Amino acid sequence: MAKNKRIAALRSKVEADKLYSLNEAVALVKGNATAKFDETVEFAIGLGVDPRHADQMVRGLISLPHGTGKTLRVGVFARGPKAEEATAAGAEVVGAEDLAEKVQAGEIEFDRCIATPDMMALVGRLGKILGPRGLMPNPRLGTVTMDVKGAIEAAKSGQVEYRAERAGIVHAGVGKASFSESQLAENVKALVDALQKARPSGAKGTYLKKASLSSTMGVGVRIDLSSFEG
Repeated sequence: MAKNKRIAALRSKVEADKLYSLNEAVALVKGNATAKFDETVEFAIGLGVDPRHADQMVRGLISLPHGTGKTLRVGVFARGPKAEEATAAGAEVVGAEDLAEKVQAGEIEFDRCIATPDMMALVGRLGKILGPRGLMPNPRLGTVTMDVKGAIEAAKSGQVEYRAERAGIVHAGVGKASFSESQLAENVKALVDALQKARPSGAKGTYLKKASLSSTMGVGVRIDLSSFEG
């Protein structure tokens, strides 16, 4: 009952049918983030794409100007000197066959997975486990690389992976409620800019369709897409 009253109170502060400017939305979401922990601010945007078609896939990585406020746990598939490099760079989990066995057993103790190219024959066997979780290393995303140190540092510096789901919607954490309004707005704009640049050749008609901002325990606030122009 208390939860329902809290949600009702939050909803009373947001006009369901109104499109708010980005700055207004950020202010509302921050003001409604009243949980006893530092809530994550989530951005969702619907794109005019059908990811089931290869020429309409939207996926990439971006380092947000102000980071995400979240420390990612990084797992690295590597051997020898590259495994040592990964450990020295701060990877939480490093291994080869031993790490593969853990993953197969359901012990996935990382939020980002990196692999050296020579490890992909091994990692490829884990596709059915890592793929659905968005953890499969990918050369296009810079997560299959010999620059293990650089990939780990990028992941831990506030890098965000964006990916259009089946309905063409991209969800991403863009910071914490403790961030300033300007930091959150700049992070959202940076993500939208990256999505604009990643517009696939197969996307026809309206590309940015609808967007909203919310916090972990808050309610969604719809954003006027004209806020991203200019």
